[in-house]
Amino acid sequence: MLTLSNLKPNPGSKKKKKRVGRGIGSGKGKTAGRGTKGAGSRSGKEKGPGFEGGQMPLYRRLPKRGFKNPFKKEYAIVNLETLEKKFKENEEVNLEVLRERKVIKKNLPVKVLAKGEIKKPLVLKVHAISSSAKEKIEKAGGKVEIIKG
Repeated sequence: MLTLSNLKPNPGSKKKKKRVGRGIGSGKGKTAGRGTKGAGSRSGKEKGPGFEGGQMPLYRRLPKRGFKNPFKKEYAIVNLETLEKKFKENEEVNLEVLRERKVIKKNLPVKVLAKGEIKKPLVLKVHAISSSAKEKIEKAGGKVEIIKG
């Protein structure tokens, strides 16, 4: 009968850890299974994720394309359809109001684009606006003011 007092693991399931570098008689003495000389025999030998055994790494073999503009201006985009949904007639729309109503999340300059229709006159105070969006807002009786920043 099996009880707690006579429990033991299956034969062969428990192995002792190989102790390397513990003398020549152990079979893994002297060089501790690392071979002689070279980076692999030394401590701290990890090469890093792109290393391909001395071959030119893939990221260096592939051609580099394009151009990253360091002066690129990033905007938080707001479409006219959003303004139509979130604001009432003759309401002033500025950065604080847009953040309050969770229209924009990031602290970036705001640009209004012309996606969708707008029928309410609104007073907009934004950093940038597309010409077609400005046209639509003014056609609905609204005003656009460009702010610096």
